[in-house]
Amino acid sequence: MIKHIVLWKLKDNVEGKTKPETSRELKAALEGLKGKIPELRALEVGINFNPADTASDVSLYTEFKGREDLEKYQKHPEHLKVVEVVKRLTAERRVSDYEI
Repeated sequence: MIKHIVLWKLKDNVEGKTKPETSRELKAALEGLKGKIPELRALEVGINFNPADTASDVSLYTEFKGREDLEKYQKHPEHLKVVEVVKRLTAERRVSDYEI
């Protein structure tokens, strides 16, 4: 099993929207992938409440059967649409992929 975790820091202001507004927009876009990509076995999105400067604003946790499924997910047209939303809203990205 592959676990794919992504952490983002959001831009301070996007199109006049606040971070809480863009956090909800990003969460909705990511959660909209459920049921659209067969290889995606689990998906969870969290909005951070920790005020630390080192904290990320939004977290994504996903699971896949294997590396091939993760690659299919990353190339899937629905995922690529969400990538465009992510790029528009985020300033920084961290990712970790690991196998268990």
